[in-house]
Amino acid sequence: MKKNIDLLNGPVLMSLTRLAIPIMATSLIQMAYNLTDMIWIGRIGSNAVAAVGAAGMFMWLSNGLASLPKMGGQVNAGYSLGAGRSDDAAGYSLSALLLSALFGLAFGLVCAVFASPLIGFFKLNSPSVIADAESYLKITCGLVVFSFLNQTFTGIFTAIGNSRAAFLATTTGLAVNIFLDPVLIFGFGPIPATGVTGAAIATVGAQLIVTLMFLYFAAKDEVIFRKMNIRRKPDMHYSAAIMRIGLPTSVQSMMFTGISMIIARMIAGYGDAAVAVQKVGSQIESISWMTAEGFAAAVNSFIAQNYGAGNRTRIRKGYTCAMGVVFVWGIVCTLLLMLCPGPIFRIFITEAAVLPLGIDYLVILGVSQLFMSAEITTAGAFSGYGKTIPPSVISIVFTVLRIPLALVLCRTPLALNGIWWSITISSILKGVLLLAWFLHFLRKE
Repeated sequence: MKKNIDLLNGPVLMSLTRLAIPIMATSLIQMAYNLTDMIWIGRIGSNAVAAVGAAGMFMWLSNGLASLPKMGGQVNAGYSLGAGRSDDAAGYSLSALLLSALFGLAFGLVCAVFASPLIGFFKLNSPSVIADAESYLKITCGLVVFSFLNQTFTGIFTAIGNSRAAFLATTTGLAVNIFLDPVLIFGFGPIPATGVTGAAIATVGAQLIVTLMFLYFAAKDEVIFRKMNIRRKPDMHYSAAIMRIGLPTSVQSMMFTGISMIIARMIAGYGDAAVAVQKVGSQIESISWMTAEGFAAAVNSFIAQNYGAGNRTRIRKGYTCAMGVVFVWGIVCTLLLMLCPGPIFRIFITEAAVLPLGIDYLVILGVSQLFMSAEITTAGAFSGYGKTIPPSVISIVFTVLRIPLALVLCRTPLALNGIWWSITISSILKGVLLLAWFLHFLRKE
């Protein structure tokens, strides 16, 4: 079976779909990975979910930093392969992996040393919730280097046209996580129950397995990885190019998370149960945005290679096909969240007092799923051109808008629901405006 897909020749829809399906499947597996954690943690209670929700914000923040080498490496490697410069593609990929390791180790050290003040930012109410949150943070973010490397490996393999490797590695990680979660959280035989700490250990253990799987696939690859010289001094030219393309995306992602952390602090004012609702709700909502991100990654590599090869017509066809698929998926997710919120939320938390809050969250956020999916896919298309500033500008401006909008709306009878509406309204605006910007860019291109 041919592992690397030819993105430069053949039917556009077929090439894009063959690349996108394993990526979307990987995203769904990643979503299942997160939801598995949440299902088991939810069985402990809403306090445990609140603890993981607070600590998980820093894991989310780390993804922004990890996106710098991933995006910069993926786009530059795609350009180089499209232009027939495989040695440069190998150089960009090696530099991206080295940056990932460096950033991951640095971020992990900060989280391990300053866990207490970092969790203190959220002003949680229960001492047990605070203790669990600090433990989860020290383990998952302290060893976040594996997650950083996995994201960059995913980007590089996608640039090659081999999205199957990420699918298989992530699937293996999910299997490990599914096995370890209940064993470590609730105990089994001589293994003691460790609750939230056990969930953190299971997560890191699964990420380590994924990293080892990627190293195995890299050893078998002949397009890029065989041409890497790890004993060679890092080339600053490659690193600078990675930083130039990846930095806007990284800043955008980290600011998005930072603003979300401020919103989470506002949510904590309504009690730890509200924090738990936001955590569970966002994981359920990931059924749309993680899939859209998977398709955006395929669009990114498709456009990068064809842009490097000068295939402008093929790029336009690829984007049109991608948006058609994402449009259908966004509609499906909207209907799912708005029509079945109760049964979905009960899978994670069954406490009667928390359920109405969860239903409100899913119904309100369901309104924005189509627009959010369009924004994510269009951002991937912009990035394929190396134009990471437009999606960053749109995202930063309208995500910042959530803060004053939430402050205004939560003082109305909407109360907590006003915060959810601030997120939905800003997502709709981002999707519409970024799509309009990209269509204008295509007309000029």
